[in-house]
Amino acid sequence: MVQTIRLPPQPQACELCGRQVALTRHHLIPKSLHDKAYVQKRYGRLERITATLWVCRPCHDQIHKVLSEKELALSYNSREALLAHPQIQTFVQWLSRKPAGFVPRH
Repeated sequence: MVQTIRLPPQPQACELCGRQVALTRHHLIPKSLHDKAYVQKRYGRLERITATLWVCRPCHDQIHKVLSEKELALSYNSREALLAHPQIQTFVQWLSRKPAGFVPRH
């Protein structure tokens, strides 16, 4: 029997900064690591596929600028963990005060 995988629905706003802008899907467990033994031992197939957040492009870019894929998979694989990282937290707090059309220069 084929199991249907349902991804979390897209919210109205970025799940990090809360701005209502176009959103992208961030895989909490990077897809590039799904075939690694240390990832497969830690997370089941369904969790690897469905663990996602909807974030705006600036938040998404900041996540990948600050953290490696391995760090994301092993330590920063939840919204709470990402928001606890000092650089992500500072960026999200700053960005949350900007208007929806604002795009930071990197």
